[in-house]
Amino acid sequence: MEALFQEGLLLYFVAKRLGQFNGISAWTPAKSLLEICRCSPVIPLFQLFRTGNAVMGVLGLLIGVLIATGTGILEHWMPIAWASLAVFAFIAGGNSLNDYTDRDVDKLAHPERPLPSGRMTPKQVLNISIACFLISFFASLALNLESTIIVALAIMLMLTYEVRLKKDALTGNLEIALLTGMLFLLGGAIVGMMERTYIIALLAFLAILGREIIKDIEDMEGDFDRLTLPKKIGARNAGYLASASFLIAVGLSPLPYLDGIFGIWYLGGVLFADATFIYCSIVHFRNPTKGQKMAKYGMLLALLAFLVGGLL
Repeated sequence: MEALFQEGLLLYFVAKRLGQFNGISAWTPAKSLLEICRCSPVIPLFQLFRTGNAVMGVLGLLIGVLIATGTGILEHWMPIAWASLAVFAFIAGGNSLNDYTDRDVDKLAHPERPLPSGRMTPKQVLNISIACFLISFFASLALNLESTIIVALAIMLMLTYEVRLKKDALTGNLEIALLTGMLFLLGGAIVGMMERTYIIALLAFLAILGREIIKDIEDMEGDFDRLTLPKKIGARNAGYLASASFLIAVGLSPLPYLDGIFGIWYLGGVLFADATFIYCSIVHFRNPTKGQKMAKYGMLLALLAFLVGGLL
């Protein structure tokens, strides 16, 4: 109960900081969500939530569970269902809050989104975000303590980033990488086997961090409102950090095989991912667009290697 109270206070503080919570009732976030569904097409909600990203997040969770349990995944369908709801609602809430805090920038950058296009009001979007975060947290209470802590930490990270740290040089990259790693940890935690997902969480963190830095290098000219890492230390120095992140991931990738977590099939598969990351760590200096695409391919190959390792 104390943890739940603290989480509610955090949500209240964030909303008040954003200037929309003066005198609001506890039911207002839910009312806004129901009002959108009742009074207008549901399509704006799908766009607000970035439903495709939310579904991909749930798939990432399932991969984490599969890595932890192997072929016994169906035995844990109930915690998987609750965790899937928590992940989907968290991503929906994060994207909604992002649209709220970026509403002025999006008038030029993304005028088709529900808020700048006028299909939703700022107050509705903020309240929907709060409702989604609360749904995510309440869903996590149906899971074990480790899982609830992971979800609560993820919500606090997202709120802190959007309210305070969004324009800092490296913070956004670290947050995205950390949340991705936590997704795999959650997959292991809900079935009581989080230790089997430590390595993939770390590798995902490093790979995502490298790719996010390259994306910032690629977008240097367009990021007029953010002090990104390449702007702060220079594109080449930021590129060195991205390459270091990829190469550390490559160096750590044999650990699941050496620790006996996965067999030879994993090792064979991850070599393809390693080769892709090594190539990416070189080519992005000449072509950041190609580099970030190769990083995406490397992550897909690494996921396949972990899936094969979990099943065979």
